[in-house]
Amino acid sequence: MVETGTNQTEINPHPEADATARGKKVFIKTYGCQMNVYDSTRMTDALAPEGYAETTKLEEADLVILNTCHIREKAAEKVYSEIGRIRKIRDARGADAKVMKIGVAGCVAQAEGEEIMRRAPVVDLVFGPQSYHRLPGLLKQVEAGHSVVETEFPEEDKFKHLPAAKPAVTRARGFTAFLTVQEGCDKFCTFCVVPYTRGAEVSRPVADIVAEARALVAAGVKEITLLGQNVNAYHGKAADGSSQGLGRLLQELAVIDGLARLRYTTSHPRDMDESLIAAHRDIACVMPYLHLPIQSGSDRMLAAMNRRHTRRDYVELIGKIRAARPDLALSGDFIVGFPGETEADFEDTLSLIREIGYAQAYSFKYSPRPGTPAAGHDEQVPEDVKSARLQRLQALLNDQQIAFNASKVGSTMEILLERKGREPGQLGGRSPWLQPVHVMASDQLIGTLQPVRITGITKFSLSAELIASPNASAA
Repeated sequence: MVETGTNQTEINPHPEADATARGKKVFIKTYGCQMNVYDSTRMTDALAPEGYAETTKLEEADLVILNTCHIREKAAEKVYSEIGRIRKIRDARGADAKVMKIGVAGCVAQAEGEEIMRRAPVVDLVFGPQSYHRLPGLLKQVEAGHSVVETEFPEEDKFKHLPAAKPAVTRARGFTAFLTVQEGCDKFCTFCVVPYTRGAEVSRPVADIVAEARALVAAGVKEITLLGQNVNAYHGKAADGSSQGLGRLLQELAVIDGLARLRYTTSHPRDMDESLIAAHRDIACVMPYLHLPIQSGSDRMLAAMNRRHTRRDYVELIGKIRAARPDLALSGDFIVGFPGETEADFEDTLSLIREIGYAQAYSFKYSPRPGTPAAGHDEQVPEDVKSARLQRLQALLNDQQIAFNASKVGSTMEILLERKGREPGQLGGRSPWLQPVHVMASDQLIGTLQPVRITGITKFSLSAELIASPNASAA
């Protein structure tokens, strides 16, 4: 969970100055995925012309928005708990309490809709992920005394409201940025709410993405991560009217002067085509890191999840990708205790992890999501069994992550120095494989790519020393 303003990029030139002069402040709390982070940035963009400046202090906000995620267990209950905390803060403002408006956005808003208003009458506005571009108009309805729920999927292309970024961008919040290129999912995995909360797959036009990327780089961004619920299903329209895949889009972006690194997430194995594999081989700024979830190593479970690929398909695909990019590090997702999972199914997952080898991975106990097919399955795995299996799986994944990190000790690599570290004189950044790296270096090097030698590891990060001049120029 992150609050807006952390590791994001402002793509309007100084909107906060005008907004501050007019005195209204917005606090946005963002839960969940990187796409929600991007959406929260877009909300602040939409609100700036209405006189709203961002604040990190909830107590002083005129508008509070919770941008929610429905992936984690008990996501909705956590939102209601947060609403209760906000209500107390609002009520403590006394006569000024009614000035603070409360909105709930994102996937929980899309899924719960009117139920949020019923359970939490203090909420003024509920709107789904497809509606944030209409936020100023929705707020006008709230200010007129109406409670507003907007969770309809738009009939028009949901990306039409996203204009190409202006080239006059002059300020960035950081040196890395997210850029949404695709939204929605047509896969309908039986455990997943995304098709119901984000809708069908749709892709932004190539020209709009390139324009926004250029604006971000002009504002100081060095690394861009392309986002999509199923990002490698990207099929954006090119200038000649043809449809381009993600591999071709990466080629278009790679020629932007000053863009040093490209990443993308999250991918589905069925959409990992030859063009995208070739991009990992041929494009130097595409980082050697891939998040490619499989969820289970059991063919029986993969079929029950409606993943529409087999274990063998996945293993063969990883072989092709690693042949193209031998230094590639792999990340994945795993669900433990999916309905009907036996001990043999779970052992299949452990054996797959041993066969593939992961630099890092995310793992979760299955928890039902209302409205998904798996939620009504009558073979739910007992909670204690899920917990025990998750512990075993995470122990294996942790061992692999530590081993991968240890393999980098003594090697040299280029890292992007993004921020000050926890210790005096220390800077933090990321390796090409997305590992956190800490190095003693001058603050003047923040925002530059620097060669370092890895000297040690912790459980989840690397320690390094500079091997370049302390006066090295910016990347």
